[in-house]
Amino acid sequence: MLPSRTLSAATAGTAPNLRILVVEDHAGLRAQIVALLSAAGWRTEEASDGRLALQMALEEPPDVLLLDLGLPGLDGLDVCQQLRQRADRHVPVLMLTARDTLADKGQGFAAGADDYLLKPFASEELLWRCQALARRAELGRGHVLERGPLCIDRRSGAVHCGGHALALSGHALRLLVALAEAWPRTVTRSELLQQLWADAPPESDALRSHLYTLRQALGPAQSIVKTVHGVGLRLDFPP
Repeated sequence: MLPSRTLSAATAGTAPNLRILVVEDHAGLRAQIVALLSAAGWRTEEASDGRLALQMALEEPPDVLLLDLGLPGLDGLDVCQQLRQRADRHVPVLMLTARDTLADKGQGFAAGADDYLLKPFASEELLWRCQALARRAELGRGHVLERGPLCIDRRSGAVHCGGHALALSGHALRLLVALAEAWPRTVTRSELLQQLWADAPPESDALRSHLYTLRQALGPAQSIVKTVHGVGLRLDFPP
């Protein structure tokens, strides 16, 4: 990775809530990438092994996956292929590699990569590409989200269940949106804490309080928010 100039406020603040999974077996380079992304205000997770990376991406899909190809355990191409076959949502994948032939790039895109960046690369370009991939993932996503009897307008915050308007706002609304966007996947407690409070979760068990508020607002339909013990929460609709 090439040295970076000081990040501008515009660059650092374009997408402050991104969560990026950095998969790189070279510890020094991985540390540099993580430091760069953190300086941009983004949350990062790390893996140096292909099998662990695949497990992490399936359990808590990141906003962008930065994927090296030469990995122990499972090659980056195999990680990408299996992610495309098994994931319940599209995870933007940016491959980072020194493999620079046209055939190499073709293999990467054939495996399901969204973008390809050759090493060594400029720090700013890595940030720009992450931002572009995150925006691309939002294309075609409407403001209205429909899940079972739920209808959620993400722009206005209006929520209806079975045609009845619900009085929801703040963290309880954000909790419902997070569960609806992830459906039918179970969202882990740690993932919900990150989505609701980023890197500054409250000391008290505020998640339990907002879950109670959400269920009270749902009334007779509150059973659609199911607790998966030891894992997290998910929306569960009767057949």
